[in-house]
Amino acid sequence: MKKTLRRILRKTSEHSFFFKQLVKRDFNQKYKRTVLGMAWSVISPLLTLLVMRLVFTQFFGRTMEHYTTYLFCGNLVMHYFREATTNGMSSLMGNAGIITKINVPKYLFLLSRNVSSLLNFALTLGVFFIFCAIDQITFSWKMILLVYPIFWLLVLNIGVGLILSGAFVFFRDIQYLYTVFLMLLQYLSAIFYNIDSFSPTTQKLFMFNPVYVIIRYFRLIVIDRVIPSPEHHSLCAAYAILTVLIGGLIYKRMNQKFVYHM
Repeated sequence: MKKTLRRILRKTSEHSFFFKQLVKRDFNQKYKRTVLGMAWSVISPLLTLLVMRLVFTQFFGRTMEHYTTYLFCGNLVMHYFREATTNGMSSLMGNAGIITKINVPKYLFLLSRNVSSLLNFALTLGVFFIFCAIDQITFSWKMILLVYPIFWLLVLNIGVGLILSGAFVFFRDIQYLYTVFLMLLQYLSAIFYNIDSFSPTTQKLFMFNPVYVIIRYFRLIVIDRVIPSPEHHSLCAAYAILTVLIGGLIYKRMNQKFVYHM
């Protein structure tokens, strides 16, 4: 794996100018012909948060302390995962004109989409901390540890993007199936409800959801001010590494076939 990672970094470095142009294009293209431009990267998750706050407070938030921050943690992670993986899915087909004419590593198109999504996430993260202050969340040095789940979420997004973009070249229906999957995943990630009312066995089942694992890490650090267990740290890494290995294997095996199906 280390050898593969070094090769990817070397290839990316060799095409650094091309990669930078891809990131710049992907980032600007999202807000092309919009009045508010980059502000939408913050406004969109905030509007989702507002709707959930209005709808679910009466059902789940009346007895929960810092419910707005609780919701925001879930929305922050889910919105980033949805944007990065959805954009990543079309990274090959969306650049078919370039791929069929220029010999460059195909994963560069996926990585550029993920960097663009990461920039949007960083903007929203800044607003998240402002909301934490408004919600009277006590800031501590432990918040530095949020770098850990953010890193593995980035790796997870790349892994899922590798799988989806590879599959999308051969099966266009994947885009519709993935939309349904994201809706199901959102409900299974405990974004607006607390899992404490479930049985211990059911609570353990939630830990099979990598997105929930990341969301819970955020909540433990920000709201509970508790450092997650070593097992929790291991799960974050394991899900991300496994996914990117599967995605990398798909790219390696199908690399030569992509062009013939574009």
